[in-house]
Amino acid sequence: MNGQTRVVIVGFMGAGKSAVARELARLLGATMIDLDDEISAREGRTPQQLIDEDGERHFRAAETRALADALEANAARVIALGGGAWAVAANRELVSRHRRLAVWLDAPFDLCWRRVRHSSNSRPFARDKESARELHERRRESYELADVRVRVAGKSVAEIAEEIACGLKVRE
Repeated sequence: MNGQTRVVIVGFMGAGKSAVARELARLLGATMIDLDDEISAREGRTPQQLIDEDGERHFRAAETRALADALEANAARVIALGGGAWAVAANRELVSRHRRLAVWLDAPFDLCWRRVRHSSNSRPFARDKESARELHERRRESYELADVRVRVAGKSVAEIAEEIACGLKVRE
């Protein structure tokens, strides 16, 4: 895999996964996929619409299919997962089987909440602060299973992407 370590970016909603993945792909001269965008394109509905209309179970199944297809096709060097994708054991197994490096963007809840509240994107699991905080705590255990942890508080998207890119150079 010389010079071609493939990465999935994981973390809570509002951690900056999509923005960091875009910047990392730009730095690497590589392609990237935002899994939520991929699901929307495939399903013709946003993740929130899928969850509201068909339930979380249906959404998670669509998410796993989209991830499996992206990994099988080797469609991008960088993939930004949705906030809950890494919490699903089958998705972690897919990532491991395809030898992707999982990078956790570790962002404190208050930073995530501030970003979510100021975002134009609807977040089906952030309808109120306390339930979002509980979800952040529950998912943390799965995020800790990632290969690499990058603390994001106080850093710009460019700084985070550069830190990841430098770490990849060391690994390659």
